[in-house]
Amino acid sequence: MNLNGATALVTGTSRGLGRSLALELVRRGATVYATARQPDDVDVPGSTVLRLDITDKRSVAEAAAVATDVDLLVNNAALTAIANLVDGDLDVIRKLMDSHFFGTLAMVRAFAPVLARNGGGAILNVLSSTAWTSVHGNSALAAAKSAEWGLTNGVRVELAPQGTHVAAFLPTLVGSDTLTDALRSAGLVLPDDVMTDPAELAALALDGLEADELEIVDPLGAEAKASLSGPPRALDLASLARS
Repeated sequence: MNLNGATALVTGTSRGLGRSLALELVRRGATVYATARQPDDVDVPGSTVLRLDITDKRSVAEAAAVATDVDLLVNNAALTAIANLVDGDLDVIRKLMDSHFFGTLAMVRAFAPVLARNGGGAILNVLSSTAWTSVHGNSALAAAKSAEWGLTNGVRVELAPQGTHVAAFLPTLVGSDTLTDALRSAGLVLPDDVMTDPAELAALALDGLEADELEIVDPLGAEAKASLSGPPRALDLASLARS
């Protein structure tokens, strides 16, 4: 996909990776709808800002009715929260699934006809390499990302006849306030050298999209994918915090 001249809608652009993706798309010559639940928090020069809550059916429909020229949908918005599956807060676990799985699915269902009318285009789902592992202390998020990975593979097959390219971006540790704040709330502070700058990850994701890759990963993500051929393993955030 040639991003110069494309029209993209990016969810969750108020900060972190979503903002970096929107900024990088603008830099590469795309027309960008930058969306967030609180549009006043969006700072993406050169973009059109829209209010969007991916867990609100009406909000999703309104965005699709406005952004009728989109040929690239970037599903980045999702809840970042810390919970284990066995003893974690069940309401938090449900919200994670509602955001990562059902929110992403709502966006795909709303924009698939838009993309079809505009020649097929592409969808980039921002996942996490924890879709291929699990996480000590945050197995609920890993499970939600695994579900979103399955969703991505499913809609790729379903949308292939209309010419829509569906890609997944699976970074590992995004050096954003969103993640660091969530980890800090769980008593974990990771060293800077294990985190990757969101701007660097945004460039990696969009390079992969322009190269028509199906799964775009950072080095730790590549290790996680390779691990699927062996015994299941988990990412121990506490060990990283101690290192």
